[in-house]
Amino acid sequence: MSIDIIEVKTRKNLRKFIHLPAKIHKGHKNWVPPVYMDEWVYFNPKKNQAFDYSDTLLLLAIKNNKPVGRIMGIINHRYNDAKNEKDGRFIFLDTFHDDKIAEALLKAVESWARSKGMERMVGPLGFSDKDPQGLMIEGYDKPVVIASNCNFPYLVEFVEKSGYSKKVDLVVYKTDIPNEIPEFYRRIYERAIRNNKTIRIVELSSRRQIKPYIRPVMTLVNETYKDIYAFAPLGLKEMDDFARRYMAVLDKRFIKIIENEHREVVAFVLGIPDISRGIVKSRGYVLPFGIFHILRSQRKTKQLDLLLGAIREDCRNTGLDTILGVKMLQEIQKTSIEYIDSHLILETNLKMRAEMERMGGVVYKKYRIFQKDL
Repeated sequence: MSIDIIEVKTRKNLRKFIHLPAKIHKGHKNWVPPVYMDEWVYFNPKKNQAFDYSDTLLLLAIKNNKPVGRIMGIINHRYNDAKNEKDGRFIFLDTFHDDKIAEALLKAVESWARSKGMERMVGPLGFSDKDPQGLMIEGYDKPVVIASNCNFPYLVEFVEKSGYSKKVDLVVYKTDIPNEIPEFYRRIYERAIRNNKTIRIVELSSRRQIKPYIRPVMTLVNETYKDIYAFAPLGLKEMDDFARRYMAVLDKRFIKIIENEHREVVAFVLGIPDISRGIVKSRGYVLPFGIFHILRSQRKTKQLDLLLGAIREDCRNTGLDTILGVKMLQEIQKTSIEYIDSHLILETNLKMRAEMERMGGVVYKKYRIFQKDL
């Protein structure tokens, strides 16, 4: 039977697009479903501001009158114009174990990007680096956290067979929590405290204190991530939307902020107790009772997921990274959490990698973003 590629234009087909991965990954023990409430927002041009500065294409592969694969194409004009690039992107590539499905989907999205004047295809890559990036190439037996992809090894083979090669890799560190802060790390921390007498370490005492820091923290992210591959700065509304997406699961204990003498945010780190098992149990549905599974999993998890962190450029190499690291470790030591998942770090981000390794972290998962000239 032939494979038909159709564009998703109706709500009925969008539902098929959103729910297809659950069928493909049935029985895949490490797969975590998306939060479907968020998915409907993400794919809604009226609610996701990224559609305003991007061209997009959603495709389904149909075989025997059933969906068997999907892909999304994106041309982020804001990013391309800023970087003087002509890159199309693909993301949300999911197929059953059939290389012909992947080939047909990739060819269709490549043809679309070429018709828009693009010269290269990269992916998996969404509107920005805050969307799931890359295909997993190592660590298939390890748990997957939110905002990261989970794929079978065969999908990597299919992409490579379609002519794609490595663009860049991302690594994920696992760091075991020590019973005591290592002595050398404590000495660095104490020296950093002595050398930064004007800073203020913010300790949040209630969830209500989180909201005033959202825009200052995300503004710092915009400033410090500007040279990171695929990063797209957020507008004020996008900052609020991003924070709203995670607000229910933010834990004030694991938000560490440093201000200077002018009360400007100059550094921060943000982590959340892992919620992936709760999402699995809820099958991706927050309402009516899924939220209780998610919150319960946060209380029981042994893992902390690092989501974001940044240090203002003029404050780097002053020990603020160590101050944040020690404060986070001290907070974790009060809990039953046993290790940290660093989330995705570009392999070229040597400073962040050095900090994770100084804390004893080891790489236990790898993801790859691919590229192909058009």
